[in-house]
Amino acid sequence: MKNSQLYKGSLNTIIMRLLEEQGRMYGYEITQRVKEITKGELHITEGALYPALHKLEADGLLDVEVEKVDNRLRKYYKLTEKGTTETVTRLAELEEFIKNMQTIVNPKLSY
Repeated sequence: MKNSQLYKGSLNTIIMRLLEEQGRMYGYEITQRVKEITKGELHITEGALYPALHKLEADGLLDVEVEKVDNRLRKYYKLTEKGTTETVTRLAELEEFIKNMQTIVNPKLSY
């Protein structure tokens, strides 16, 4: 289930949750953290990550800071105030979704 549509539909929420937890991150760092957390089960490609980051930025949910690291420019992403509020909302919605799916998929284990 490494790159299923279920994960793709949750990519923005995954990114926002990591930024909420870490404060700020750069793109490659996000991909590696997801791989680490999921023990290699989820691989986020650059082709999926950067459009998502740009969309979140365009929606006013992320700020970008550029720093020079080892003679290269690196973009760091962090949540805006609006992004922080939206993250809380999306995580609550995701928890409710998971609870409802659990009830549908395995009613015997429902809450």
